[in-house]
Amino acid sequence: MTKMRRLGMLLILISLVFIFAFASMDEDDSSQCERVVRKWAESSSNTEIEENKLNLKDLLFFLHVPRTGGRTYFHCFLRKLYVSSDECPRSYDKLRFDPRKPKCRLLSSHDDYSLMSKLSKEKTSVVTILRNPIERVFSTYEFAVEVAARFLVHPNLTSATQMSGRIARRSRGISTLDIWPWKYLVPWMREDLFARRDARKHVNITSIKSTQDPYNMQEVVMPLEVFIDDPVAHEIIHNGATFQLAGLTNNSCLPESHLVRQCVRRYPALGSYVLEIAKSRLDNMLYIGITEEHKASATIFAIMVGSQVISQSDALSSHIQEAASNKTRTNAFQNFKDDGLNQEQHSTDDEQHGDEFSSVHAETSKIMTVEKLMETYESCISSLRETQAKRHALSLQRIAPANFSKEARHQVPLHVIRKITSMNGLDMALYEHGQHLFMQQQKYLTKNIQTNLEGQQWRLPSQFERQLTSDNLYDFITWKVISLPLMALLLIFVFVIVTTRRRTLKVKV
Repeated sequence: MTKMRRLGMLLILISLVFIFAFASMDEDDSSQCERVVRKWAESSSNTEIEENKLNLKDLLFFLHVPRTGGRTYFHCFLRKLYVSSDECPRSYDKLRFDPRKPKCRLLSSHDDYSLMSKLSKEKTSVVTILRNPIERVFSTYEFAVEVAARFLVHPNLTSATQMSGRIARRSRGISTLDIWPWKYLVPWMREDLFARRDARKHVNITSIKSTQDPYNMQEVVMPLEVFIDDPVAHEIIHNGATFQLAGLTNNSCLPESHLVRQCVRRYPALGSYVLEIAKSRLDNMLYIGITEEHKASATIFAIMVGSQVISQSDALSSHIQEAASNKTRTNAFQNFKDDGLNQEQHSTDDEQHGDEFSSVHAETSKIMTVEKLMETYESCISSLRETQAKRHALSLQRIAPANFSKEARHQVPLHVIRKITSMNGLDMALYEHGQHLFMQQQKYLTKNIQTNLEGQQWRLPSQFERQLTSDNLYDFITWKVISLPLMALLLIFVFVIVTTRRRTLKVKV
């Protein structure tokens, strides 16, 4: 009996030693992670707000957070303001991006803020758009499924993979599978869809009953709750906007990004460092849009960014011929054929770097105004939405009866919504900060209206060498861009929309 007691005591002592050893190791790991994250934050910190942040610099970097509506800005604003020769080459692919291109004035990319390490900070203005994180997670899930479903025209996964590989080798364009984060999410979802289809065939399921919740049809598609719990979603999607603005995605140019990101995931309290860096970068941006405030955001963008692009485009008049020729570019979406052989060649997403809807709106009269820019924008987004709706319907036919929509999101159980919210705490805080900055933009524009220019309209000046010398952007842009009545109406419209929405703000699910 004494030997048994001794053995028991020995086992207890050994267990205690292991417990203390592991606790010590965990404490050491936690301390090491804190040092790593703090060192990165200190090297990335910039608490001072630039005095000239509202002045458009030589290069405009549109940091495109996925599923925020950025494609409409790229095709319906930026490609109306810049000609194709102004764009930095292969913008969406950091491995091929070359910032040294002469006269490169526009960079639009899903890459994260670390791309700024390749650019001149003094010569680069950054703009971005933020979206309610819950809505963005929904949209990311829906889009990954939608694009992956287009491969179901193939008999099996091997055929689909081989065909997409052959098309990628032949094509000079950039496909969805080239672009972060879809180059990770689409193949993952594609493999899952084929596995579920094969399972249905194996048990001879020929029909599936429609349910009230299309986000939980596991016979057809990965349920939303499974999607958000997967390690892939934790690595790429959750708090994705914060990590993208911090320059810490798995597509980052920074060598320390992986270690910092993993430390934050392991010890969530360290996320506060990342959040503060992301907020400070928002503070120094030329413009911040809010997806849920679409019309107000578009109006402010046209005034704050569009008017400056117009005024500094010293080569615009010589580009009129080239801009007009852009109207003849092939519209890949209008020529879309559902043959299953050209899925990537036509590129299948809202973020593709294609040429459709990209012709620059050049007026032979050489008059450019914010009013004209907004008219062109409205026409452009109408065409984009029509094409998007057609693609969406074609894709969902292959995974029927699953049918994603904003209305169907209301059928998702509340515990799933709460889980998404808790998993995206950093993005929720960043979004709130972005909304505050958005309201500041609106107030700034209202404050700087000059009321003594009624009835005047701005024309492209002949002295383009004139530089931005005023500390106040709007002392230079004299608001001759549009007439006073139009400006007043626009700002009243923006104020009513934003104020009403904030007063009745409610998380949309």
